[in-house]
Amino acid sequence: MAPSPPTVSEAVLAREVQRLLEDLALQRPGQRSLVAGECIPPVDVLASPQAVQVVVDVPGVCLEALRIAIVQDVVIIVGEKYRTAPTRTPVSAHLIERDFGRFVRVVPLPAAVDASRARATLARGELRVTVPTLTDLRGRVYPVPIERGA
Repeated sequence: MAPSPPTVSEAVLAREVQRLLEDLALQRPGQRSLVAGECIPPVDVLASPQAVQVVVDVPGVCLEALRIAIVQDVVIIVGEKYRTAPTRTPVSAHLIERDFGRFVRVVPLPAAVDASRARATLARGELRVTVPTLTDLRGRVYPVPIERGA
């Protein structure tokens, strides 16, 4: 029976998420008052033989408000989408659909990856995390030479 792949414990994930959120809060302490609620940006996971890509829609999120970590076979993306400062003129809202606040996305990776070579880009409201895959050599036949013993 083949051993099951290692999984990330909930405690390890919780610690890493908390660390990323704390790091984010330290980066921009003056913005905390403008953040309310939580949002859940949509995610796509795309796999090819060369890499796994995690694509997240984050319109309005600046680079300084994002943190990414890879723990074993999971990508953790933490960020905050800040609400713009309130206007000084009184207004009434007729429709509010945009989400603001902190978000955490924990995305399991569908393949063995080389996390040390992971790269991320943020362009036009799209965060793209690219992680090269590792070649799975299991199942390949390797002849083993036999030496005559004493």
